[in-house]
Amino acid sequence: MMSGMKKSVPMELPLDRIIRGECVDVMRGLPSGSVDCIFADPPYNLQLRGELRRPDDTLVDGVDDEWDKFSDLEEYDRFTRAWLSEAHRLLRKDGTIWVIGSYHNIFRLGAILQDLGFWILNDIVWRKSNPMPNFRGRRFTNAHETMIWPPVGRIAATVSTIRP
Repeated sequence: MMSGMKKSVPMELPLDRIIRGECVDVMRGLPSGSVDCIFADPPYNLQLRGELRRPDDTLVDGVDDEWDKFSDLEEYDRFTRAWLSEAHRLLRKDGTIWVIGSYHNIFRLGAILQDLGFWILNDIVWRKSNPMPNFRGRRFTNAHETMIWPPVGRIAATVSTIRP
């Protein structure tokens, strides 16, 4: 066992309860094939440093909590691969997973989902009616988030081709 990794202890399938804990550790304790649907709103890896202020000098209450801080993209990808692998294990054969993100992370999430064999059926746009304003006018206002829908029953098939 790698240093720092906790051994999970299997638990009975909890119903009508909120389970608090580190997501990968908690998921490892749940039985395989026991979940019908997962809605995931993972850390966006925003990496905000310092203060973000509006033009009127008021402070933006952005995400700067520890759960959204990763040392680099490799660490973020390892975390993402770990929780998505556990999510895949937990889902029933006809289960489904919905994963939401912003332009900060959705492309990484989609690539890792595909690496793990998920077939992406759809992407859904959540249009924000009151998005974070474009403070300095240097880019477009981001007024949506993307949700990826790869139902488990549609795992991508591996196809090998031999070239002459």
